[in-house]
Amino acid sequence: MKTIAAFLIALMIWGVGLLTFAARVDMSTPAQVPPTSEGIVVLTGASNARLEEGMRLLEDGKGDRLLVSGVNREATRADIQDVTGATKGLYDCCVDLGFTAADTVGNGRETAEWARNLGYKSVIVVTADYHMPRAMIELRSAMPEAEFHAYPIKTEAMDARSWWKTATGAKRMAFEYCKYLAILGREAFLKLGPDQERKG
Repeated sequence: MKTIAAFLIALMIWGVGLLTFAARVDMSTPAQVPPTSEGIVVLTGASNARLEEGMRLLEDGKGDRLLVSGVNREATRADIQDVTGATKGLYDCCVDLGFTAADTVGNGRETAEWARNLGYKSVIVVTADYHMPRAMIELRSAMPEAEFHAYPIKTEAMDARSWWKTATGAKRMAFEYCKYLAILGREAFLKLGPDQERKG
């Protein structure tokens, strides 16, 4: 009985956390206008809206350069330009493509390398609304000295306000929440290490 009770309590806590996470995602859009920064990074995904919005921010002067992180290795610069709808002059001078990132951890490393090479300390982050919480943790972990400003994009394929109404929405939100918890756990564990070493 104690085991069952503990399981039910853990499940209840997880459920409450999921609802809180989903509410946070829902309230994150429409995104507030980000402060002018040195760079802009777009984390690629299923929707082209991220690329379009990232380019719009660049056109509006919200950053000096834009990095598209996690580009498919088979895509060309011309392919990405077509998706963003960018003018050739601005695209050629101020857009960089990153082909090494295969996941969010890779996005963090790729962005950090790009920003450090350019001497940037402030970056606007453009990605899907549900992906933003985890992405921000990974970016800050990869480059703690920088300031990152979130610019989440609403996911058309999943209504964050009624995500539970479809199997796809429920699966996506729950899966993302589990990955977010895993990252929080990893970061908490890493922060404990140095403190323990100093105490020793």
